[in-house]
Amino acid sequence: MNKILIIDDEEWLREMVNLALGQKGFDVIEAQNGVVGFDMARKQLPDLILCDVNMDKMDGYKTLSSLRGEPSTASIPFILMTGLADNAGMRYGMELGADDYLPKPFTIDALYAAVDARLRKAQALREAAEKKLADLRENISFMLPHEMRTPLNGILAYGEILSAEATTLQPTEIAEMGQVIYDSGKRLERLIENFLIHAQLEIIAADPQKIAIMRKKQSQFPAKLIEERAQVQAKLAKRPSALGLELINGPAPMSEDYLAKIVDEIVQNAFKFSQAGTPVKVTTSELPSQLVLTVNDRGRGFSPDHMSRIGAYMQFDRKMQEQQGQGLGLSIAKRLTELHGGTLTIQSENGAGTSVIVKLPKSSNGK
Repeated sequence: MNKILIIDDEEWLREMVNLALGQKGFDVIEAQNGVVGFDMARKQLPDLILCDVNMDKMDGYKTLSSLRGEPSTASIPFILMTGLADNAGMRYGMELGADDYLPKPFTIDALYAAVDARLRKAQALREAAEKKLADLRENISFMLPHEMRTPLNGILAYGEILSAEATTLQPTEIAEMGQVIYDSGKRLERLIENFLIHAQLEIIAADPQKIAIMRKKQSQFPAKLIEERAQVQAKLAKRPSALGLELINGPAPMSEDYLAKIVDEIVQNAFKFSQAGTPVKVTTSELPSQLVLTVNDRGRGFSPDHMSRIGAYMQFDRKMQEQQGQGLGLSIAKRLTELHGGTLTIQSENGAGTSVIVKLPKSSNGK
């Protein structure tokens, strides 16, 4: 049974709505003003809130804003009821996070339609989130154990040799084994980090408030960060001279940590899927309403089928190319871009190289 909270300072209206919704089988609770309603919502966590706009002590806008600021109530569907449903007021309410408006006076049928629509949408969102989590669990159960064992096997095997035969090994042999252990450990570290980031992004994607907070972050001087991260990946690939940079220093609408993650993943892929002696170029440019990051390589490229199947735990021609990794990197970069209102596209041709293009919207104030 869905629980619905009615917040209104007119007792007769609360009683009318209570009676109408009660006849439909809903569990209805009432609050006579925004202060009481805010407290009841936090304690009882209703499935839907109907709230008047014009009230003493705390009006509907303030009530909505306060509930959207609380983690436990931020995602509860919220319908504003008002006799002054002008465009400016409706727009303001929607900006605060209202899901719908119900102009007063309203009919019982209009009330039923608004309530049913919001509850159906909330249920659809819950089902979509549950499906994503189920898919993630299934992917993890198949891919993660294997991917964790691969570097772990190297660590354990060489660790055992060092432990059992240290006195008989030459210094160069010990150094080589130590390097393998270190490289395997770093690979395992990156796998775990990407797994945790991917899970975190799926949680954020299901919460509009978290997305809004994420989009307020900015990198004021991204050129230095992009240069540093690209150089790190070039050195790791043992191809520092192959890296070309053409960067402008316009602000990027993304936190430095997330921007660094995107650069790491797409530049690492560019080196991974291209041959020694070929260039990898990283550029930034500006469009009227977008900041554009492009990473271009002269590698083997991807087929259209490969590009259409980019996603978490997806790998390209692993048996043929011997590329290891759980396939989360490009998916994380794409997800981060989309959560910030941008797009990540791939232009590629077999044997002719690949360009990964990240477009991020500039903030409306131009900062």
